[in-house]
Amino acid sequence: MPVSITGTSYSNNSPIASWIDHRQRLNYINVYAYTAPDEFVPLRPFILRLAINKSAGRVMVLKKGQVCRGLNLVWNFELTVLPKEILDFLPWIVNLVESHDKGSPLLIESPPHSFELKVSEVELFNNAWTQKAWLLANS
Repeated sequence: MPVSITGTSYSNNSPIASWIDHRQRLNYINVYAYTAPDEFVPLRPFILRLAINKSAGRVMVLKKGQVCRGLNLVWNFELTVLPKEILDFLPWIVNLVESHDKGSPLLIESPPHSFELKVSEVELFNNAWTQKAWLLANS
């Protein structure tokens, strides 16, 4: 499916990759710093978060001629990782998105790094942390 990379995210100035799924819903993905060192806390760990359809209520710009039935409010996912882990996860994320679009969660491969998935009781969010990112953030 075609992917468009445009604009900035809600949390900073990183680009957003967006696509229209087979149900004509707009989806997007954004990678941003969950925590990062700065001049006030120079020893703060650098941890990344990859968010799919998170905060989907915000306005997205469509290309002229794109057919869209609105934002995908049905599904979102967050993965918090260390910078060294994110490249390993890219093929897994593509597989996750494709499996979700096809409605076949059984097609998802094992993740490249172990993580803990936290799903809310009302299924409003899915959020995962790799073990190494969780340990570093909570140390």
